[in-house]
Amino acid sequence: MRNREDAEDVAGETFTQLLCLPALDQLNEPRAMLITIARRITWRLWRRRELEQAWLEMLRLQPEPLEPSAEERVQTLHSLQRLDTALDGLSSKARMAFLYSQLDGMTHVEIAARLDVSPTMVRKYIMQALRRCCEVFGL
Repeated sequence: MRNREDAEDVAGETFTQLLCLPALDQLNEPRAMLITIARRITWRLWRRRELEQAWLEMLRLQPEPLEPSAEERVQTLHSLQRLDTALDGLSSKARMAFLYSQLDGMTHVEIAARLDVSPTMVRKYIMQALRRCCEVFGL
């Protein structure tokens, strides 16, 4: 053991497991059983430490999460407001078809089933929404 605390933990857990064995009084070689239990606990401790170290190393190598700047947040909010304005002039089915397509990644067939319209109508709804977005965003 590398430190006293680990040694104390292993010793305590070893005796706890030994005392919990069924038919403890019938053990022929209690010392051998004690050593076997202690080895297993020590190996588990080492494996857990190695896993913890590998995990910490992986976390250390991860890039820091990027938080958008205040300017980027304002730009995003402004764009979302413009998108809301663009979609506001559409029918609810056209708006939902566009959102299902762009945000949820649904196919035209899935959207058609959800909105109870034909896939052709879904395609028209999405085209209406795209035209409105192009108008509002000046594309």
